[in-house]
Amino acid sequence: MTQEKKKLSFWQIWNMSFGFLGIQFGFALQGGFMSRIFQTLGADKDAIPLLWIAAPLTGLIVQPIVGYLSDRTWHPKFGRRKPFFFLGAVFSTIALFFAPYSAALWMAAGALWILDASINISMEPFRALVADKLPESQRSYGFVVQTLIIGIGTWIASNLPWLMTQLGAANTAEPGMVPESVRYAFALGALVLFSSILYTILTTEEYPPEDLNTFEQEKSLKKGFLAGLKEIIHLIVTMPTVMKQLGLVQFFSWFAFFTMWSFATPAITEHIFEATDPSSAAYNNAADRVGNYLGTYGLVSMFFALILSIVASKVKINRRLLHMGSLFAGGLGFILIYFIQDPWMLHICFALVGISWASILSMPYAMLSGTVEPKKMGVYMGIFNMFIVLPQIVASLGGINFLYKLLFGEEVIYTMVLAGVLLILAGFANLLISDRQATHDK
Repeated sequence: MTQEKKKLSFWQIWNMSFGFLGIQFGFALQGGFMSRIFQTLGADKDAIPLLWIAAPLTGLIVQPIVGYLSDRTWHPKFGRRKPFFFLGAVFSTIALFFAPYSAALWMAAGALWILDASINISMEPFRALVADKLPESQRSYGFVVQTLIIGIGTWIASNLPWLMTQLGAANTAEPGMVPESVRYAFALGALVLFSSILYTILTTEEYPPEDLNTFEQEKSLKKGFLAGLKEIIHLIVTMPTVMKQLGLVQFFSWFAFFTMWSFATPAITEHIFEATDPSSAAYNNAADRVGNYLGTYGLVSMFFALILSIVASKVKINRRLLHMGSLFAGGLGFILIYFIQDPWMLHICFALVGISWASILSMPYAMLSGTVEPKKMGVYMGIFNMFIVLPQIVASLGGINFLYKLLFGEEVIYTMVLAGVLLILAGFANLLISDRQATHDK
């Protein structure tokens, strides 16, 4: 018997999405400061993307498998998605705490690998949970509320090293050592990551499968790992047309943001602040400023998501046009970084980036969720997120270095221009999506 999904209140949606605060603490700290840690440990700027490669490679494998397993999990007490929330939280917390204590590049790259893989164990079931619990009419609203929480997490976490410095932590260290301000920031981030996911686990109930008897029968027919792998491959080959079209949008979008995470610190510290020595006070102060700018895109994404949540709860929206315009805004913001001379103006650039970030974290998932089978929502969300990790793999294997030097020049600031061009291409790619069920709220 099909279970009718009731509309949930803002606070019910908030509680079930609150774990994303901690997930975003982890993502924001790794995205804003892992390149700083790599440079501190002696990495050359052009080698930084390759040091990130283990994380997306693992995500390529982990995401669809976790989605598949969570679809096939049900326990009357622990639910379907919550066991994966908890498992990912434990390993993410450990990796985030120890990352800034790495004594060598390979240790830092390994910590990033474990951190990213563990976060993915929690993140994909969070996406599926929105589709599990909300009726179609609230899907956009649900994903936008998640984005609101993500924006809060990005803003706070990106400013943590600066805050630790203001509170008296040392912002410089001996060559090859990560400053106290960064270590304390990662420790606090680990605490928030675990506690926020635990909050969602304790405050959220999950619906059982729509037909529990059929669910158990189908599960008993499967023959283990190989059967599951075969099903995942089949779903990849036969994925809905909308997913393929959105995949192109995602490819350009996440290539752009991976470029930012990899190169924002070296690009801005060198181009704007003329600081290149990772052990110097000038570099570390400039790197804190970069964290402030990254916090701005998180803050603006929070407010933009808040506006979207109000709008999406009241009126039907055109997801495609909204997403396209948001990506254009972010592309302009990245390109303007090259022309900025006053450091304060970088906040405006990253505010525009924040608009695109809010949309990237909500609209593609809202468009997808209405076009796939509800009982396979987890595995489809995992497969869809392959379009997030594939561009990161391409970027890590030299895609960024090749493109920005080929198209613009040798200066590292051109990586930000490349990110802008990629977001604009992502915006135009939305024109390929024509399925009204995907592009409009019901």
